[in-house]
Parts: sequence; structure tokens; C-alpha cells
Amino acid sequence: MALRSILDLSYEELLWDMKVLGEPRFRVSQVWNWIWKRGICDFSQMSNIPKVLREKMARVYSANLPEVVDVKKGEDGTIKFALSLQDSRIIETVLIPERTHYTQCLSSQVGCSLGCRFCSTGQMGLERNLSSGEILSQILVARNYLKDHGIKLKIRNLVFMGMGEPLLNWENVKKALGVIRHREGMEFSYRHTTISTVGIPEPLMEFARGDMGSIAVSLHAPSQEIREEIMPKASRIMEIKELVEFLRTLPMRPRQRITIEYILIRGINDSIECARDLNRLLSNLRCKINLIRFNPGEGIGYEAPLEEDVEAFENYLRDKGQIVTLRKSKGQDISAACGQLRGKITSQN
Repeated sequence: MALRSILDLSYEELLWDMKVLGEPRFRVSQVWNWIWKRGICDFSQMSNIPKVLREKMARVYSANLPEVVDVKKGEDGTIKFALSLQDSRIIETVLIPERTHYTQCLSSQVGCSLGCRFCSTGQMGLERNLSSGEILSQILVARNYLKDHGIKLKIRNLVFMGMGEPLLNWENVKKALGVIRHREGMEFSYRHTTISTVGIPEPLMEFARGDMGSIAVSLHAPSQEIREEIMPKASRIMEIKELVEFLRTLPMRPRQRITIEYILIRGINDSIECARDLNRLLSNLRCKINLIRFNPGEGIGYEAPLEEDVEAFENYLRDKGQIVTLRKSKGQDISAACGQLRGKITSQN
């Protein structure tokens, strides 16, 4: 019979297990410190844990990290990992370099069920959800890689923008967030943790009410008609005007804004008319707009926008008083940019 992964346990679950084993409460903090702060998953190396308990844990739990089966490094410093899970399924996670730190893009599912037509992950379909431990192990693997390669930059930001729709795997994502935010765990603040979603109402409201992090919404269209064309399944969850009205009801901190993600696709949603419609749609929403140039992927029949159209779109929104950023797509040369993750090992170097 397969052992339970200790990486899947919440603090409270491990606390209960230690109580059953007759161990004092502080053992939980010691074990969590080894795993989530130091990245040590080998029980035999947990030197301040009694040998008898280490042997017990080894009989009760597994603590296996995914196997790193491929690493690609982009010219801009982006690092993409292909990780093989215990059932041999492949996921990808990406380290995006900033001047003083890395942002890690986390996957929450193997594939995705939404099938957005501009997204390579969406073309895979959904294979399965990730467990909370499989989500968290991506961070441990990346931290270990940086340490082993003498890279001084730390991972400061976590964004659930990799493979999958995180709110369609909400129970496991929520459990992972518990470890990410916990003071005895990874101890990331809400300001450095972001969930990206197409808009799944109930878990999104729970995330917002729990003050668990920042919110990014994959809108990508100024109208229901265009959203139905490029995001057919997501557009049926909530009609676009209903979605924006719902976003207005989310509880937020005084200076917090929702990030609206908008991928510019040539000839589809990049016209001044689209910019005008988007401005009207978002006129009463406390938000900032993150424009993203479409990143072509294998088998995706769309094109990147012209630079003059991107500039005109951005300037129009800024002139109307919107807070706008144009995301610089990193990792394109290794298929690690937005919408390019496929969970597929290639021979590309």
C-alpha cells in the first residue's frame, strides 16, 4: 500500500498525526521547518528529531519530490522545469527573473479543461488535478535548483498562472496556500501571492474573503461575443458583464486592485474599438489592466499583434485614466511564456 505523502498534510493534519504517535506539539514545527523552510524532505537528515520518530515517519509517510526531467534556460534568464510526478505525468513550472528576485509560475492541474483557443495548455485537455503537495513541491524543486547552482536570487513572488485553472482545483490550491502563507511554513505574504482565474465565482469569493492573496482575472476580451470566440468554455461560466459586476462585489484591502489580464491577439481583440469597449466595461471597477502580447504556440492559429496596434491600444486606455502595464513576455525562446506551457518534453535547447 502506498504511503501518504507528508507534503500533502496541513499543519493541523500533521499535528493530529503527531498526537496519535504520542509526540509533543513542537515536533510539528520542527518537521515543517525542515521541509518548508530548509527544503529537506529526507527524514534521516532531520537532525533535531529523535531517531525513533524519524524511523516512524519513514514507515508512515513518503516525502518524494517530482523528478526534474528537463530544464531549459532562456536568453533572458527564465528557467523552465519539466517535472515528472509519481504517476509519470509531466507538469511545467517557470522561474521568471526580476532585477532582485524570481517570480515562480505554478501549475495547479495536469492540463486544463477550459480549452481557451489561444493557450497551448488548453489544447491538452485536463488529465487530473494536482494534490496540494504536488503544487508545493514545485517551489521546493525550484529552491533546491537555485541552491545547488549557487544562484543567489530568491523566489519572492508566487503566481498561479501555470498549467490549469487553479479555482477548478480549489480545495487542493487552498490547502497549498495554507502552507505558503503559514508562519511555520513558507511564510509568503498575501502581497507576494497571486491567483489567476477566468472567474469561478464561489471559490474566488472565498479566496477574496480569506485575504489569501492578489487576484488576477483572465478576461482577454472586451465583449461577450469575442470572449465566446476565444474562451468558449470560460465564457459560459459567467457572461462578461455579469463577471465584471461580480468582481465589484469582492472584498479588497483599501489600496488593492484586481489585475485584468488581456492577451492582445492580432485581428481579434487588438483594435481601438476593442480598447474603447474594454474601457467602458471596466469603467467602475477598481482594477489595473495587464496587457500581454500573444505568444504563438504549436498548433495555435493566431498571430501576435503589430507593435503599432499594441501601442495604440495601450495609449488609448492610459489616456482614459486606466492603470495599464504592458507585460514583457519572458521565456518565449523556451516556450515558457504566458499560454505556452504544454507539459511536453521537447528537444529544444
